[in-house]
Amino acid sequence: MKVGFIGLGNVGGKLAGSLLRNGIDLTVRDLDKKIAQPFLDGGAKWADSPKEMAEDVDVLITCLPSPAASAAVMEAEDGALAGLGVGKIWAEMSTTDKDEVIRLGEKVRAVGAEPIDCPVSGGCHRATTGNIAIFAGCERAAFETFLPMLTTMGRRILHTGPLGSASVLKVVTNYLATANLLSLCEALVTSKVAGMDMNTTYEAIRISSGNSFVHETESQVILNGSRDISFTMDLVCKDIGLFNDVAKRGDLELELAPLFEKIFRQGQDRYGSRELSPNIIKRLEEAAGVEVLAPGFPPEMLDDEPEEPGCEVEVKGRN
Repeated sequence: MKVGFIGLGNVGGKLAGSLLRNGIDLTVRDLDKKIAQPFLDGGAKWADSPKEMAEDVDVLITCLPSPAASAAVMEAEDGALAGLGVGKIWAEMSTTDKDEVIRLGEKVRAVGAEPIDCPVSGGCHRATTGNIAIFAGCERAAFETFLPMLTTMGRRILHTGPLGSASVLKVVTNYLATANLLSLCEALVTSKVAGMDMNTTYEAIRISSGNSFVHETESQVILNGSRDISFTMDLVCKDIGLFNDVAKRGDLELELAPLFEKIFRQGQDRYGSRELSPNIIKRLEEAAGVEVLAPGFPPEMLDDEPEEPGCEVEVKGRN
């Protein structure tokens, strides 16, 4: 199966790297060809346009920073839609809007190809090793066709239902991660002003009912001081906005999500839109006149689990 990959950023580059590392026939493209050079040096091919790529591959993957970027790649004059056809698959791995992926999916189906929305979750460090989780919203037949590629890029693969369902669940899980990050920031700064040892505080949270994936990853880089998880405040705001849109379509008025968005908007205004998202803790550090740091924590998260073949996650109660 020949695979094309458009978007070699923080996440996309790591997913494409897993494909290349595992011997997949890979063609790549990014706005910055310099980013693609390591892939080309490793044996990947280059496409001069999304259309050219779509014509040449069996599966076209997009992993881009916004719904608008995906639409541009798909619908431009030399866009991917012009090169897709019968028997091909478009896999949207960006974090995007349900309605937008369905809209583009209808255009993909109109030219005979199958659309899949398949965002990832679990952190860039797990994307590097091919151990990340992947959601997939699509027809079952398309899922089974694309599953070998999904299990090459990720460890736990969940078929979420029809097209668009994966995009909804992705913004739900990102929202929960944001909620956890903000509550951890308050917990860590409160512990600091209470005079607690921060190494001990980390362990207390880790072994208790307060533990979480976010604590075991983001709290470590917060305490190190690097605050580096390869995710920025503008992306948090985008994701919370997408989550709010899902709720609004269901006539649901949320209470916490608007507050979280307000906090991160303030963070963007104060520190810049491309500031690393864990540095939202600086608002509280500055207010309290403290720095939440501790020795012995890494500057970035590395996945210490060996890469292993992925598999489909079974859903309890679903045939």
